[in-house]
Amino acid sequence: MCGFSGFLSSNLSQWGEPVLQRMTSSIARRGPDDSGCWLDFNEGVALGHRRLAIIDLSPAGHQPMHSGADRYVIAFNGEIYNHLDLRAQLDESYGRAPLVQKSRWRGQSDTETLLAGFDAWGIEVTIKKCIGMFAFAVWDKEDRILTLGRDRLGEKPLYYGWQGLGEGATFVFGSELKALKAHPAFSAEVSRGALSLLMRHGHIPAPYSIYQDISKLEPGCLMTLSLRARVPRVTKYWSGKEAVAHGLAHPFSGEPLQAVEKLEFLLKDAVRKQMIADVPIGAFLSGGVDSSTIVALMQAVSMEHGGSPVKTFTIGFNDDGYNEAEHAKLVARHLGTDHHELYVSPQRALDVIPMLPGLYCEPFADSSQIPTFLVSQMARAHVTVSLSGDAGDELFGGYGRYPFADKVWSRVAKVPASLRNMTAGTLTSVSPSAWNRLATPIQSLLPTRLARFNIGDKLHKGAAVLRASGPVDLYRSLVSSWADPASIVKGGVEPDTVLTDPVREPKTDSFVHQMMALDMLSYLPDDILCKVDRASMGVSLETRVPMLDHRVVEFAWSLPLAYKVRDGVGKWPLREVLFRHVPRKLIERPKMGFGIPLHDWLRGPLRGWAEELLHERRLKDQGYFHPEPIRRKWAEHLSGQRNWAGQLWPVLMFQAWLEVQ
Repeated sequence: MCGFSGFLSSNLSQWGEPVLQRMTSSIARRGPDDSGCWLDFNEGVALGHRRLAIIDLSPAGHQPMHSGADRYVIAFNGEIYNHLDLRAQLDESYGRAPLVQKSRWRGQSDTETLLAGFDAWGIEVTIKKCIGMFAFAVWDKEDRILTLGRDRLGEKPLYYGWQGLGEGATFVFGSELKALKAHPAFSAEVSRGALSLLMRHGHIPAPYSIYQDISKLEPGCLMTLSLRARVPRVTKYWSGKEAVAHGLAHPFSGEPLQAVEKLEFLLKDAVRKQMIADVPIGAFLSGGVDSSTIVALMQAVSMEHGGSPVKTFTIGFNDDGYNEAEHAKLVARHLGTDHHELYVSPQRALDVIPMLPGLYCEPFADSSQIPTFLVSQMARAHVTVSLSGDAGDELFGGYGRYPFADKVWSRVAKVPASLRNMTAGTLTSVSPSAWNRLATPIQSLLPTRLARFNIGDKLHKGAAVLRASGPVDLYRSLVSSWADPASIVKGGVEPDTVLTDPVREPKTDSFVHQMMALDMLSYLPDDILCKVDRASMGVSLETRVPMLDHRVVEFAWSLPLAYKVRDGVGKWPLREVLFRHVPRKLIERPKMGFGIPLHDWLRGPLRGWAEELLHERRLKDQGYFHPEPIRRKWAEHLSGQRNWAGQLWPVLMFQAWLEVQ
């Protein structure tokens, strides 16, 4: 795992190596073991690299690295898990591709293998052969073209964009925005469209970034350009949308238990490949289905080869509603892992918050970023690589919102749209607090569980559901923090995303599959994977996600929905794989999110910090937000009338980020 940065400029001599070094130094945590710079002043190209050595710790892995034929030079971030298989193919090609010979191997790094593939097969063909996670920038000396690439599912980040005008413009790129910002040509103009997306989603979906004219390369894409051909050309070498369509059009024809067999085979092979490293390796373990499955397979692989028990890592909170540590301990004990746990005090978690703007470069508002950083920090004290169970929910239907939204839409769709809109208008014409007052006489007659509900809040949320124009619109409303970002962002017009653009929308056979596909294409790369990458790289820890081996992803989409969700419970094949290694009783329990009691903290220890960031005068002077709706939600939250933590956190994360710009 590493980080890189660079730029194209006809005035390269004006900037030179000092600027490139400043860019790469800004992302030193991504690669504390080594750094390198390469510049071609004649062509106006500069590549910088920071290395976290994982495979081949010797100087032979130094980057930027040149190919054996000296045609390509690359700055690479990630891992090619099947690079030894690719080396074998390249060795077999000796004679047909004379530039690729066994004697030409200088070391054991996957980056060298990748470059040899470029020499022999070309860039796109080689990338299609790769199983891995990666982002890279490669300069073709012969054709004088820069190619940027990103892995299929978006595990590794890559930002880019032109800065300046005309012939003197500079094209900047890198693993994180802080590297681009270190270039003198960078113009840090906030995009109000991206800010609006942040208010809705809690993150900024690709291809957008918080800065105007700076984009994220989307997953599965290659982009080429040069100083001669300045308009970037983006092509897809792998499409998640097409993977969904192909899987559904060619469904798995075997019996359910045969599907379980194949899934275990694919996952175990992915785990085996991802356990290859020349440094200590471990795994995050929450005790849930996904992480427990990965750890169980890791332990099986390790024991097959006479290895040591897998190191596992869990953090706990002294709050039963947010603590999975006890469950993880039982799973670890059964599997026999070398288990490590850390119970985190509220203060230690709160101490992470000032670090968040620096960790995430652009504002990011999934509050589970805090425990993710803490578990990464703990793991880094013992290992350099950690595997995770991410993506199980998106691939196998694990989120509770899937059956909930499906059930709601099946009922709502039967009511004419005109009647739904009229009912929604009636419900929202009365304030939530007024509804609560009206409901007070009957709440004492309700069961305790129902009596605690905020009736007004529920009715207003129900009104949003009634207004939905279709199932995707309904789902968008359910996963939105602010239903109408334009009401709080001045000049904020949301650009299209996969959730609003019919062209990008995946076509599926059911609403549940539709939600899963939307999450795989957006929520997974833009929230989950972004969260893990920045948190782990902030402590120089590489994370790997076996379920995102594209062979597993493509197989998952070939499984009928009935194989994934049974009796309203998702992840059936994944559970069956796990239950071959761990007793069912250790796993079967209500799903618990990886979160923190944010709503209570905002009323308690974070109140002063939040009040300062949300001060009416501050909001007015900065000019990004309409203060009134934000101040109203803040007051309602503090009074306990409503829980607005989900709406306030994106605002607070932007404000905290803005403070350090």
